Amino acid sequence: MLKPYLCCSLQNVLVFISFYNHYFLVAFSSSSHGKNPLLPSDASALLEFKSKADLQNKLDFSPKTTFAFCKWEGVQCSDSRAVKVIIESQNLGGVFLPDTLSHLVQLRVLSLRNNSLTGPIPDLSGLVNLKVLFLSRNYFSGSVPPSVSTLHRLKTLDLSNNMLTGSIPPSLNSLDRLYYIRLDFNRFNGSVPPFNHSSLQIFNVSHNDLTGAIPVTPTLSRFNTTSFALNQGLCGEIVHKECRSTRPFFGQPATAAAPPASAALSQTAQSQNGVSFNSKAIMQRHKRAALVLGFTLGASLFVILLVCSIFAVRKYRGSGEITKMPLEASVTGNAEAVMRVEEENDLLVEKVKRVQEEKEKQQLQMVGEAQVYTLDQLMRASAELLGRGTMGTTYKAVLDNRLIVTVKRLDGGRLEGTSQEDFEGHMELVGGLRHPNLVPLRAYFQAKEERLLVYDYQPNGSLFSLIHGSKSSKSKPLHWTSCLKIAEDAAQGLCYIHQAWRLVHGNLKSSNVLLGSDFEACLTDYCLVALASSSSEQDPNSISYRAPEMLKFNNREATTKSDVYSFGVLLLELLTGKHPSEHPNLMPEEMVCWMRSVRDEKCGENRLEMLLEVALACSAASPEPRPTMWQVLKMIQEIKEVVLMEDSEFDPSSGSS
Repeated sequence: MLKPYLCCSLQNVLVFISFYNHYFLVAFSSSSHGKNPLLPSDASALLEFKSKADLQNKLDFSPKTTFAFCKWEGVQCSDSRAVKVIIESQNLGGVFLPDTLSHLVQLRVLSLRNNSLTGPIPDLSGLVNLKVLFLSRNYFSGSVPPSVSTLHRLKTLDLSNNMLTGSIPPSLNSLDRLYYIRLDFNRFNGSVPPFNHSSLQIFNVSHNDLTGAIPVTPTLSRFNTTSFALNQGLCGEIVHKECRSTRPFFGQPATAAAPPASAALSQTAQSQNGVSFNSKAIMQRHKRAALVLGFTLGASLFVILLVCSIFAVRKYRGSGEITKMPLEASVTGNAEAVMRVEEENDLLVEKVKRVQEEKEKQQLQMVGEAQVYTLDQLMRASAELLGRGTMGTTYKAVLDNRLIVTVKRLDGGRLEGTSQEDFEGHMELVGGLRHPNLVPLRAYFQAKEERLLVYDYQPNGSLFSLIHGSKSSKSKPLHWTSCLKIAEDAAQGLCYIHQAWRLVHGNLKSSNVLLGSDFEACLTDYCLVALASSSSEQDPNSISYRAPEMLKFNNREATTKSDVYSFGVLLLELLTGKHPSEHPNLMPEEMVCWMRSVRDEKCGENRLEMLLEVALACSAASPEPRPTMWQVLKMIQEIKEVVLMEDSEFDPSSGSS
């Protein structure tokens, strides 16, 4: 009887010691400003956040796994401290509680975008190492907290698609590392601060209630009207909208005796020689008469009007006799003459504006940045044909300043029915996409039937060329590590198109995956099929990548699900080295055998099979079971983590066997 009692007592003692140590460490960590390495204070902060943000218990954060919090979904650690918290599209419906995530002092990336979080954005001043903050596509309200302006390492700030109010804090100007600012689709009012960050590449404050003149700073001047669109009260040079004063066209009379503007406005009427007239109207008539009749006399305004009217009547009647007219009638007749001339001038101005607009449309339109080359330079560039694709022909162009760009000449037949306005609006939208795994659109041009797109040049060719080589050489599958890297890069780019912009690629294939200077995979030709005419013929080289539902029902409108299918086909092409037209229609278990048969390498088969499972899930015949690109990206990243863990376990230098 002694042993069970003793065992029970020891168990109770151990529980008590554990309980005591836990609270002692909590107290100690509080007194030591959270620096005690034995206590997972980051886990406590995450649990506190979950308690009010995750009302439907979507996240796997649990007090039972506190010491393994680095394995929680969306949490990435370094040296047992949270450095990334990425909780996106989880349908979180609560509030972002203060004094929770702000305690993650080593946090570099915080992304809570595409949830349903409500309430104000809390104080974030504790996140002293934060570089990336994504809170877009929620229901946050209130103003931008002042603490955001204290995050001096911040490079990316995205608060778009919320219900934020108040003014845009001018103090954001102090964040000199900012590369990316999106505040669009909110309810901000007031003026646009004079942002002048030399590093700023992406900027959008459209769809708000901003007013006043946009400051013409070197930074803001780099962005076009799309960055400021749908703010009815904004004006200035950047948005090509004049900031009108009370009478913007006509200035004050250049006379020393002219009263101040305030006095002129407050004066109702004056009387001279029995005639009542408004002083402001006289000044305007003086100006108009000077414009139309060329008089620059320095006499009083009344005398000028009288002389002008008499001269006009004499000329009109064609006789030497001066007909006497009442003063009011003469003034009225003169005003009518001036108005007729002004109407003619207005028509002339409108005509000139139309000519200028047509001329501007025939210029190279830079997207989101200052002009670094002209259309003339582009036309003089030496051109090398790179290939012909679904949407047009692509050239490598070397400019006279040795800058190399890629120029895509769009097929006019495929864009039949797309108006100039629709084309311009779509290109401005596509030009706003900026991601490391997208080839950025830099400029576009249209004139009559000619339409050109200008992209950055990618020096290492396409994925198609890398896999299949030249016609004379036999295609060979890439090493599985290359497959994994390229798959992750492409998934990152496609996920950005789907998640951040709610757009679709529509034409994903290996020839539209280009390789950058570090062999990073970058998607090109994205979002262009939306412009294609429904009557245009299908590209035979793209049919194998098209989802069955698009071929079966002849549905030309691409969707995110059809993009996922194309990604699955692309992944199979990566793994097998075979063009999609050569892929057999096999059961999943048969596909494993086929993949093994076409690859020479024997190592890493399990890893390849994991990637194959992702490819098969994406290329499901029906769109419903296909995962989203966000889920696909997570699967690929989990495979990558497994690979890294396995490699570290068998690395001789790590000391493990």
